[in-house]
Amino acid sequence: MKIDLDYIIKTFEDLVKIPSPSGYTEEAMAYVKNEFENLGVKFFTTNKGAVYGVIDGEDNDQSILLTSHVDTLGAMVLDIKDNGRLKLASVGGFAWGSIEGENALVHTDSGKVYSGSLLPEKASVHIFAEASEERKEENMEIRLDNDVRSAKETRGLGIEVGDFVSFDPRFMLTENGYVKSRHIDDKICVAIQLGLCKALIEAKEKPKYQTYFYIANYEEIGHGLYHIPENCTEVIAVDIGTVGGTNTSSEKAVTIFAKDSSTPYDYGIKKTMVELCKTKDIPYRVDIARRYGSDASAALRQGKDVRTACIGPGVDSTHHYERTHKDGILASANLVMAYLLRK
Repeated sequence: MKIDLDYIIKTFEDLVKIPSPSGYTEEAMAYVKNEFENLGVKFFTTNKGAVYGVIDGEDNDQSILLTSHVDTLGAMVLDIKDNGRLKLASVGGFAWGSIEGENALVHTDSGKVYSGSLLPEKASVHIFAEASEERKEENMEIRLDNDVRSAKETRGLGIEVGDFVSFDPRFMLTENGYVKSRHIDDKICVAIQLGLCKALIEAKEKPKYQTYFYIANYEEIGHGLYHIPENCTEVIAVDIGTVGGTNTSSEKAVTIFAKDSSTPYDYGIKKTMVELCKTKDIPYRVDIARRYGSDASAALRQGKDVRTACIGPGVDSTHHYERTHKDGILASANLVMAYLLRK
């Protein structure tokens, strides 16, 4: 079955340009629901705002759940300083130095959005001998692109503590197939899930089992998957592989995780997926993630009686300015499709 890679890349580009730090995902979820509707996929929304797409299988007594997440790293306004600049609290796990100099948007409760930049308090080497000091929450701030010089003036814009802050993804697709952007984790895999739905619907194919296409909205902060249908026996996280260091993952292959920081994944599913890659000539790597968890392992920590796996395209510089490749994206989509259609 042919996967529409151009559709996946375009869907990712659309999604990654929609700000959606954990807790502020309504617009991104509306996009996902609209895509499910356009594709003709049944869907429903959980009380906490996650979205399930559902495609019937040859066997509906048993189901498989694929999970990806639309929420990203971001921040919230922690304090409005006397000089009118903003101190932040992080949303999700990132190093402050990884977003230094990035353009940012402040999303107010009134709906007004203000632009700014994330900088260290002592940014200029022409002024501060300490300009090279460690970047941490205490010494980073948002410089607003407005004429504000006091906390009163900033509050006059309607900005308050608790407002969400998102960072410019800086999406780029290179001529040789590299995809560069913040928040590849995990919007590329949301796009892959939608691409799988598109392929199944257009080919009028049914997966082996009823399949839930779950799009989470709180994964980056640890509670993305919190509702699993009673007939579900497997949870497969379609998430990113981690490229770098001694890890085996590659940007041009699908990563099949054997283990993450909390648990081994199901041995039988891993073996089946490896065999499918070999049989269908899908480039793959088996890897172990040392500082990583997925919604599949979160399901196990909740005591769910499900078998689990975690697979996805290899991504370089995760939780920084990330990069992957079309080959790894397609390999991931092909592996999941092969698993869903296996006899």
